[in-house]
Amino acid sequence: MRFVLDAEQRLFGETLGKLLTEAAVPGVVRDWAAGRRGRGLTLWRTLAEAGVLAIAVPQSAGGAAGGAGPLPVELVTAFHELGRHGVPGPYAETVAAAVLLDRLGEEALASRWLPPIAEGAALVTLALPPAVPYALDADAADLALLVDGERLCAAVPGEARASLDPARRLFPVTPGEALAEGPHVAAAAADAYDMGVLACAAQLVGTGRRLLEVSVDYAKARRQFGRPIGEFQAVKHHLADALVGLEYARPLVHGAALAYGTPDFARDVSAAKAAASEAAYAAAKIALQVHGAIAYTDEYDPSLLIRRARALHTAWGSPSDHRARVIGSLAG
Repeated sequence: MRFVLDAEQRLFGETLGKLLTEAAVPGVVRDWAAGRRGRGLTLWRTLAEAGVLAIAVPQSAGGAAGGAGPLPVELVTAFHELGRHGVPGPYAETVAAAVLLDRLGEEALASRWLPPIAEGAALVTLALPPAVPYALDADAADLALLVDGERLCAAVPGEARASLDPARRLFPVTPGEALAEGPHVAAAAADAYDMGVLACAAQLVGTGRRLLEVSVDYAKARRQFGRPIGEFQAVKHHLADALVGLEYARPLVHGAALAYGTPDFARDVSAAKAAASEAAYAAAKIALQVHGAIAYTDEYDPSLLIRRARALHTAWGSPSDHRARVIGSLAG
């Protein structure tokens, strides 16, 4: 199946790509990892002004024009660019929290938080145990949420845990003030989880594509035995394998976006996440092999994406978790 973005969606992605290129994101990533939030929060607000967060919020609450809920294809387009550039911050968590708050039907919570989310004035993170056990960047969040069974609580963060990606600070959380309780909380959390999985899968495909691009460029420039290493068949095969994996994952992500609102959405986002995780992780490993020791250095920008691909590989559920979910849905 061939998925083609319409002109407006392509323009949205191109605009975000140019904006992020001009933002010098690798420096923002290094600042964020060191706890210097200023540039990252400025970029957060800039991306919100471009519509990145509004696409997860209903139009009635200040979201993007287009209806009563998220715009999943536009979300995939945006998060592909976030992944390509390795933008730090709890973007997937915030859009998932927006879905959670919208689905709850708790008017006071929705009216308090959804408009600031759309505007970029509120940075939100959440934990959805067991699949999402930690709250990303809880120390920088204006609101941290925890779903504890059928209770939605304010999350109380503990000490940060080390992450494979220093720009992803993971916080264990415990329940604080109860904000809502009942079966509707679990149902809203399930919807939020699926949206977070979709956003993470789109990030992974974007990250993998960028790693493949820089690896190809490096293979053309790096010479060994008097020839560019890209001319060696073994290197060509590795790069081709990475491309095939990403090209298989991309339509699954777009197909999941198109399945939003149908009974197949949960199954399709799991299929997309499993494929995107494996494809991006393979691209990261091949990038390490092609670049050699330079790919391990903090000063080399692609190393930031290599770490991100590994961290996102298991974020929002591991590939084995999502494969089991797909098999379970087919068996049912």
